[in-house]
Amino acid sequence: MTRISLEALARAMKAVEAMNLRQKEALTDEIFVAQPHMLGSVLVLPKLGVSMEKMEFVIELLLLCFQAMKESGRTWPLITEDDQELQQRIYVTTVRLGEDLSPPQQDRLMRQYMGNHPEQNLLACIGARTADWLERIDPEDSDRYVMLAAANLVNCIAFVPTPTSRKPSTSGRPRRAK
Repeated sequence: MTRISLEALARAMKAVEAMNLRQKEALTDEIFVAQPHMLGSVLVLPKLGVSMEKMEFVIELLLLCFQAMKESGRTWPLITEDDQELQQRIYVTTVRLGEDLSPPQQDRLMRQYMGNHPEQNLLACIGARTADWLERIDPEDSDRYVMLAAANLVNCIAFVPTPTSRKPSTSGRPRRAK
């Protein structure tokens, strides 16, 4: 089940598109406080050869993802470096699995991945923006890091557990309602 509704995503898109530089800086400051590892995963990209021009694109995706999290109305836990590493390993493994398949099987695997993704709206939005970006740029080897960062932002948001129910009692007995 998606936690970021299509309506929340649309509000986030509209909000980020309407922001001026000062507002984007303020939102980046919010990200630094609430989700510093997400911000760090983007800020490290120049060390991997990503140009500053291409960094702008990834920062815009980060702003959109974070604003969508805010618009969802949910309380999001800290996405840790361990969360990011796990999601990156899972994603890379999935992509590598697809490399050995025939084109029809690759297509089926991709449709299955997208169909089973818990944040389909966010995945579609970020995927479409990334595809559009790829058509407008001069390709470089470092672009794979941009695409990986974009996918990892979505996957971390999608798969991080949010507090929705009480944890079971450690004593083995059900908790009593207060």
